[in-house]
Amino acid sequence: MNVRRLLGTCLAVLWVWFSLSASAEAFCGFYVAKADTTLYNEASQVAIARDGNRTVLTMANDFKGDVKDFAMVVPVPVVLQKDQVHIGDPTILKRLDDFSAPRLVEYFDDNPCQTFRNGLESRDAAMPTAPQASPRTEKSLGVTVEAEFSVGEYDIVILSAKESNGLQTWLNRNGYKIPRGARPLLQPYIRQNMKFFVAKVNLAEFAKSGFQMLRPLQMAFESPKFMLPIRLGMINAKAEQDLMVYLLSPKGQAELVNYRTANIPTDVEIPEFVKNEFGDFYTTLFETAHAQEGKRIAFREYAWDMANCDPCSADPLTPEELRKAGVFWLTERPQGDFVMPPQSTGVFITRLHVRYSRDTFPEDLIFQETSNRQLFQGRYVMRHPYTGEVDCPEGRRYQKSLSTRFEQEAQTLAKLTGWNIQEIRRKMNLQTPKPGSWWNQLWNFLLLRGSRG
Repeated sequence: MNVRRLLGTCLAVLWVWFSLSASAEAFCGFYVAKADTTLYNEASQVAIARDGNRTVLTMANDFKGDVKDFAMVVPVPVVLQKDQVHIGDPTILKRLDDFSAPRLVEYFDDNPCQTFRNGLESRDAAMPTAPQASPRTEKSLGVTVEAEFSVGEYDIVILSAKESNGLQTWLNRNGYKIPRGARPLLQPYIRQNMKFFVAKVNLAEFAKSGFQMLRPLQMAFESPKFMLPIRLGMINAKAEQDLMVYLLSPKGQAELVNYRTANIPTDVEIPEFVKNEFGDFYTTLFETAHAQEGKRIAFREYAWDMANCDPCSADPLTPEELRKAGVFWLTERPQGDFVMPPQSTGVFITRLHVRYSRDTFPEDLIFQETSNRQLFQGRYVMRHPYTGEVDCPEGRRYQKSLSTRFEQEAQTLAKLTGWNIQEIRRKMNLQTPKPGSWWNQLWNFLLLRGSRG
């Protein structure tokens, strides 16, 4: 993993606490690494900005191959017209990813004698509307072209259909390379009277654009349905897929209603050597937690007001960048009786990480907005011990306590990842603990069994 080093910022806005030894205090330190989407081979990214029934959906296109073979079919709740579709900024999803990614931070213990003398110190964390074309119907297939237009390098049609076989036939006849097995996955959307946003690349426009990769597509619409269709993405999937959803709201956290949403394990102290293995550490932690939850779960990796961050893995998005991400309410008052909290940008981000397959996620994702503004982040703490000389009883007690602390870090790491405890101790240069009493042997055995699920 390419580890980027950035100085973490302690903002005097919000208290952020984590577990510390009573004999030492760690201060705002350095941001070391983040677990962004580059860790995953098949990771899709979607941003959803929503307030009330209004939604702006931004979809990254990570298509690999000849662009002439590209085809996108997305069920949508309403017929979209040209002015509701937009070409997004290619960098905006990366900005959301960088800002919200789980992060490793390092802190340094202060001189325990100085801390003892001074007392523990607290920390502050602190476009004009295009003419609407008349719908045309291919009666033999039961498919109606509700709208047809081009935006940027994409040719887009909006379809409605009466049956999935006819829809698949229409797509194939019109040059859309839809994989086999699509028909049974299309049928549920037809029964819900949903429409189909279908895009392919206009090769001449793509050549003129000068871009090497396809840019993200954005669509804006109003609907009471707050959902994300994922089943069509499973047609050709041979393995589990990772999806990062960045949910932007003026109110607070967003969550799933038809699957469980839980916080990723966080705020734990881990050994120093993980600094060079953070990518492997986090992917293994996620896999372990995912398996322990039966794989039918979405993990919350970040939930925060865009006004600040602590520690910052990237700067908060600017108002201009937030508008590029679809945030439409910054120039108008939020709907309803919601009162904006003080010191808020008016944008709260929730990052959900979903690993799904046909078996574990048979339904599309259905979300709901909430007014819960509780802050959360996937954060892993690497705390360097004080290595200078000590000249007080408190300092000597601190030095004696380090072996216990290091052993706890080793056992925490084993529990989070399932890694071999002896190998972890070897990397930490720890001595294997003596057996001790029979009851401690029993507790240690149960702890390690629990770490393996």
